[in-house]
Amino acid sequence: MPRILEPGEIATLDASALPRIRLPARATIFSARAQRLRALAHESAIGGYLRLMASVADAQHTVLGALPPASIDRAALALALAQRNGMPVRPAAGATLDPAWRDILRALSVCLRDALRADVSRDIPHDVSHNVSHDISRDTSAADGTHAVETILARLDAMTPDDLDRLAAAVLEHDLARVDIALAPFIHAALEIAWTQYACALDTSELPYLDTPGLCPTCGSPPVASIVRIGGAHDGYRYLQCGLCATEFHLVRVKCAYCDSTKGIAYYSVDENDDSATPRAVDAGARPAAPGRVPGTRAESCDACRHYVKIFAQATLLDAEPFADDLASIGLDLLMNEAGYTRAYPHPFLWPAASDVPDVSDASGARNAPNEPDVPDT
Repeated sequence: MPRILEPGEIATLDASALPRIRLPARATIFSARAQRLRALAHESAIGGYLRLMASVADAQHTVLGALPPASIDRAALALALAQRNGMPVRPAAGATLDPAWRDILRALSVCLRDALRADVSRDIPHDVSHNVSHDISRDTSAADGTHAVETILARLDAMTPDDLDRLAAAVLEHDLARVDIALAPFIHAALEIAWTQYACALDTSELPYLDTPGLCPTCGSPPVASIVRIGGAHDGYRYLQCGLCATEFHLVRVKCAYCDSTKGIAYYSVDENDDSATPRAVDAGARPAAPGRVPGTRAESCDACRHYVKIFAQATLLDAEPFADDLASIGLDLLMNEAGYTRAYPHPFLWPAASDVPDVSDASGARNAPNEPDVPDT
């Protein structure tokens, strides 16, 4: 039976033997995400939106499959310098964008249009948060929903290269003041393809240990969520998944993924036996004996910076995919907000409006963190 390793056990292991990196599988990363999103949509209050994002993931799979493997000039990238200085090998934020990302966006738009027209987007739009896209959330029928998405794609088609690059930079830098929340999920989806194509061509030995905790060693982007893996060399280890390139990188549990603190760490999950649906705190130091009893979806909170990141137990949720499961568990985000904790970064497919970002200052001096958008009654 798979066994979840305790943080103390992990610390005693040979660091060189610990599989600290899991690079994305080019052939399955987006198709598996699409499949998981559709499975989660069945019992979700935002099921329609999850199905839309599954169509986006299908389109990402198609576009990535049509691209050649990334050609990496390792001398130009100065991987050795990155290793010495603890820098990501291809930083996303602040980087000069390769114009090829716009070609990827156009190809993604074509694939997504074809998918939506074929599927008629049954019930995509009307149950989604108003903060994700006002255009989508106003619609009350499948036909209107398809039209709303096509309207957004048409807006992207009409934009100049400079305008697209500016929006992409805002998305990569998580600059909510400059992010267009209706366009951001689709722009991010295209950028994901570009950076995932690159990550798939790397070798795990080329990725450095970063000086800044909790950021992706491939692109320097923040994680979307974390997962405790089962099976093989990764059994029992906890990995953060990059929200941009899907690289997974090891982080011990009972450590904040945002400020690196190991104090004041607690776990929250939705108590399904509590009619009030109040988050239930789980003592970080007490792990149930059987992995199957660990709640499959939890939020790991930090009292030092008042942020949290979700952690999924693959022993409980065999098909868990951090990007998809994080998006589908928005109810836990809302409950964590009520408990006084905020996400360090929004989900790439679920951006809050700048006006909804709380004025948060924490003891660690970390930057303000955006809240999850409100979800209207459906």
